Amino acid sequence: MQQYLPLAQIVVSILLIVFILLQQRGTALGSSFGQEGGFYATRRGIQKKILWATVVCGALFVALAIVNLIL
Repeated sequence: MQQYLPLAQIVVSILLIVFILLQQRGTALGSSFGQEGGFYATRRGIQKKILWATVVCGALFVALAIVNLIL
């Protein structure tokens, strides 16, 4: 188990970075891919899923770090 914890933490950290980079405050998801958007839109559809994936990955990263410290 101890040998897989650092690997799992690296994978979760990479996913967390990707999810954070996909989010842009104040614009829709399309601005990540070159579209202009100067207004704030509520999170819908895929944006809401990316937000929750970010929250889950963040919590999982913290939990893995704590388990890694305990073991």
